[in-house]
Amino acid sequence: MKHRPLAIRLLTPAAGLVAMGATALPAASPLRIAPVALFLAAGPGFAALRICGPALNRNRAVGPAESWDRNFERDSDRIEQFLLVILLSLSASVIVATALIALELFSGFMVLALLTLATLLAACCPQLPPTIGRHRSARVASPPRKG
Repeated sequence: MKHRPLAIRLLTPAAGLVAMGATALPAASPLRIAPVALFLAAGPGFAALRICGPALNRNRAVGPAESWDRNFERDSDRIEQFLLVILLSLSASVIVATALIALELFSGFMVLALLTLATLLAACCPQLPPTIGRHRSARVASPPRKG
């Protein structure tokens, strides 16, 4: 593993550490709210999407029959990845918060700490290969015959 990609992958958990450090600031401070909100909205989802990104890129968007939008596939994939990052992050936040509430251990710092740990683990995991979930003997479906 090269040092540069690992350092880039560790930026997301570092953002979690910054958000955890920002909790020491006064409660209504924008300097506290901004890093915490950004990490909760994108941090865990970005790390999770990095793991499964190659497997998701196997099924790319298909453009419309007309060629009026040449960048449809690229833009569609970017929008899909953006929404996946946000929805995965918010889902992870809700799951962690619900589990902590059920265990009667809920605090904002504890949610940030667990999500930072999960993000760190996801940043250190290898990516899934693009062939995962595809069986070797799987064929592309052909249209049914008429008659």
